[in-house]
Formats: sequence, structure tokens, C-alpha cells
Amino acid sequence: MMDNPVTSWRAETRRKLLAARLALDTTTLEHWRVAIDDLLERVFPDLAQGVLAMYWPIRKEYDPRPLVTRLQARGLRACMPGPVASDAPMHFRLWHPGIEMVTDALGIATPVGTPEIVPQTILVPLVGWDDAGYRLGYGGGYFDRTLAAIEPPALAIGVGYEQSRLSSIHPQPWDQPLDYIVTERAAYRRVNGRLETVLERPTRAS
Repeated sequence: MMDNPVTSWRAETRRKLLAARLALDTTTLEHWRVAIDDLLERVFPDLAQGVLAMYWPIRKEYDPRPLVTRLQARGLRACMPGPVASDAPMHFRLWHPGIEMVTDALGIATPVGTPEIVPQTILVPLVGWDDAGYRLGYGGGYFDRTLAAIEPPALAIGVGYEQSRLSSIHPQPWDQPLDYIVTERAAYRRVNGRLETVLERPTRAS
């Protein structure tokens, strides 16, 4: 049986994007984290008033923990995915610094012993993203299944880097578009199937 050409393209694109991200130095990652933090706080000033789902960063993803910890001091309730089950939507457990964590089957830290909660907003990590607001992930489909199933629907904010932008990920029927995407350069909102810039950070003069 021949490989699906979209599947093959995604696998190769994912490999290239991850290699480029893993090559980033610590100083660059920290500058970009601060820039993304700033845009998230400016575009979503009421973020601390709700329930926000975050993730434990791996492979040099944007690290949401410093921002979330600051927002928790202002009232934010934060949660993270609990241990995942294959082919099922994720569930979320309350998280704060210092709680007990375990490593799930994917090798990712997850909280245990805290209540399950339904988030109002979900920060979604990006391997790649495109001009229509679709996301290229690691290939497991966990976030797509979760965004399709969660009730009431949550606001989905993709967080990643400009270098991972694509013209299209060639979305399939199961792919879920994101409401917003925030990078170190700008915040974008999905309007009528395309991304529009909401707020752009000034570019440093060289």
C-alpha cells in the first residue's frame, strides 16, 4: 500500500522543523519566551481571571511556566493534561509549582493527585503552523481530539516560533484550527479561515 503523500510530507516537515528548533540557543529561547509572554498578557488581559490549560515544555518548546506562575498570583487557575490514553481526548488536572508530577507513557511530566477541571483557554504547543491557523504537532492527534471534544468549547491559543510558519499544513478532516497563534513576533487571530495580525512587536534595528 502506498504511503499517504500528506502523511509523508508532514513527517519530513516535522523532522526539519524540530531540528531547527533544537538548534536554537538558550539566549534566543529566553528572548522569545519573554516576547511571547508579553504578547499573551497584552492580547489577553483577562487571562488571570479564568482557567488556563498549559503544558510541560519539551524539545525547546515555548515555556509557559514563568507566565503561568505570575498569573497564578493574580488569581489564575492553571491545569495541565493528565496521563494520556491512546485515541482519547485529554483530561486536565489543576497544576501549581511544587505539586507531585509523574512521567506519562510519552515521557512527559503530568500532575497527579489534584482535581480534574475543564479549561476555558488552552495553550497549544506548535511544531509548525500555517496561514489558516492550523497546527502541525508531533503526530499523535491528542490536541485535535481534545479541541473537538471539549465542552464547553475552549479558546485555543497556539504558541510557537515564527521560524515554524508554513503556507499550509495541508489540513485533513480531523485537524482542528486554532483561534489564535502567538509567536515571538506577533499575535494572530483566525478570521474567516485566515490569520490576521492582532498585535505585532517592534522589530529591533540591526
